[in-house]
Amino acid sequence: MDHFNYRNGTLHAEDVPLAEIAAAVGTPVYVYSTATLRRHYKVFMDAFAGARASVFYAVKANSNLAVIKTLADMGAGADVVSEGELRRALAAGVPPSRIVFSGVGKTAEELAFALDTGILEINVESENELDLLNQVAGARGKVAEIAIRVNPDVDAKTHHKISTGKKENKFGIDIERAVDIFKRAQAMPNVAPVTVAAHIGSQLTDLAPYRAAFTRLAELVRELRAEGVPIHRVDLGGGLGVPYAGETPPLPDAYAAVAREIIEPLDVEMLFEPGRMIVGNAGILLTKVLFVKQGEARRFVVVDAAMNDLIRPAMYDGYHGLKPVLERPANAKMSPADIVGPICESGDTFAKERPLPDLADGELVAFTTAGAYGAVMASTYNSRPLVPEVLVDGDRFAVIRPRQTYEEMLGADRIPDWLTGPADEAAPKLAKVSG
Repeated sequence: MDHFNYRNGTLHAEDVPLAEIAAAVGTPVYVYSTATLRRHYKVFMDAFAGARASVFYAVKANSNLAVIKTLADMGAGADVVSEGELRRALAAGVPPSRIVFSGVGKTAEELAFALDTGILEINVESENELDLLNQVAGARGKVAEIAIRVNPDVDAKTHHKISTGKKENKFGIDIERAVDIFKRAQAMPNVAPVTVAAHIGSQLTDLAPYRAAFTRLAELVRELRAEGVPIHRVDLGGGLGVPYAGETPPLPDAYAAVAREIIEPLDVEMLFEPGRMIVGNAGILLTKVLFVKQGEARRFVVVDAAMNDLIRPAMYDGYHGLKPVLERPANAKMSPADIVGPICESGDTFAKERPLPDLADGELVAFTTAGAYGAVMASTYNSRPLVPEVLVDGDRFAVIRPRQTYEEMLGADRIPDWLTGPADEAAPKLAKVSG
């Protein structure tokens, strides 16, 4: 469910007409709904009512400070995968004790910053990282509470680029070696292994992979305890899917029932790291039709958003619905069209042969379910300024990241000294052609 609906023939974000936002901010622009963010977080937490469970929002899904703070104010912690994301979580008001640091390639500097900040735990993903963390913590006279992320070798049945729990994926430690590595960590002076962690992938639409992974984690916890390794927490990751194109992912209640059935009897705190499930449907990308181009074989709808603004279709073949801001009758004639952007790449295509009503040049349309992995993955490819972001709350809205200016974009570059001489001296000399 989201809060983007038609009222009096025009698409609104909560109580704000999207056309009003476009007039004030321009297009393309990401628009997020506070009511949807709050509802999705509450639905997830309600599913675990009475359980020892905590949510650590996966910042990578949408790292805008206003989004993080909206969730932090409701009690969410943060799951981060870089020092930059850790700094974002802190800036948004997430207490250090409510932050976990995941990721397969942490540097010594990032580990040091996390230790100095005093976060809840660091999720270790390799023996090399374990050795490095023990060394960094020892130099600071600290003992770091850690999770060791295991790879349960479970096929999440999702897109291969967002699968993380199979043997061929780069994440975690093979579950067959987990006991030995936990015992090795337990013998180290500057780390304390207290958590078993796993995350098998993203955009899951079936509970069976979760059941398989959770069962293997529960078996591992029992084996570790039998070996004298005290385990107090189990980090079950995230990955619940959202309905991009009519999928029917499990509801949080059903997901929670599986986790509680398998993990709760272990008497551990359960940690969850939802991202897409909370923010996906909470955002749209509002864009303008530049031209409707009728080719020999195809109709093209050229919009002012591009793959640098929303890369999921180009990178993952991701589907996003498209809604005209001006509502059409239920029986409106539909005909196929390719929805494309202005970037000089054939890959700058949002959809092919999508059934669409007649659209006019200059008309506003919205890509739906764009709150996750949208703005956060945007770039300046083709020297296009970064897209702005807007947060709506009831009948008010605010720009939570302004559109990047050309001056800001160009100002990030530096020209070396040897290229700063007079243009006529720097330019190559061309021989005069006599004639």
